[in-house]
Amino acid sequence: MIRLVVGLGNPGKEYERTRHNAGFWLVERFASANGVMLRKDGKFQALVGRHESAFLLMPQSFMNGSGRAVQMLAGFFKIKPEEMLVVHDELDFAPGVARVKQGGGIAGHNGLKDISQRVGSHDYWRLRIGIGHPGDKDAVADYVLQKPSAEDKTAIDQSIDRALQVLPQMIAGDMQSATQKLHSGEPKPVEKKEPPKQDAPVKEPEKKPEPQKSGGLLKSLFGKK
Repeated sequence: MIRLVVGLGNPGKEYERTRHNAGFWLVERFASANGVMLRKDGKFQALVGRHESAFLLMPQSFMNGSGRAVQMLAGFFKIKPEEMLVVHDELDFAPGVARVKQGGGIAGHNGLKDISQRVGSHDYWRLRIGIGHPGDKDAVADYVLQKPSAEDKTAIDQSIDRALQVLPQMIAGDMQSATQKLHSGEPKPVEKKEPPKQDAPVKEPEKKPEPQKSGGLLKSLFGKK
């Protein structure tokens, strides 16, 4: 049984439509469809709601601090890692693909990295929403903080639609049936250049920088490593 569904993203109007917020998109849509109000909880530094037996959580401390809210809520309600489902954007999948797995590598995703460190485990479930890859690992930082094209957004929304159909089964604990149904409904892959297997961690925004004369917000936050 899943007792905690976590959507990953960055808070703030400037990030709400960016690829990195795919996890937020799904949780917000699930809450809206089920009449769940997501309220700001200062203790957890997150938006929190409750749907039947499961908490819905959207950390508000930016991506690289996502684990704090997860650790605090899970600790308070004694929720085990294997009872958590983390919804996040996935560079290695094309838009339109959504897949489920338990544990595994984090491939440089700072939200997953912080959660794993804080809860001391990789054994939580993951619902991965494909956003595609820019084809160059040095372009990833800018790419995830940009809005997807209209075509990609449509494909991402369709994958979220399919995931929402099986999310109640996941929460109920029928992961096998939910996973099979989700994976069998994904679109056929389009041949394209193989993306790198692993990317360097994305440097996440922590606070608004001072206005700059040139360069733009993204370059000021995300310089090449």
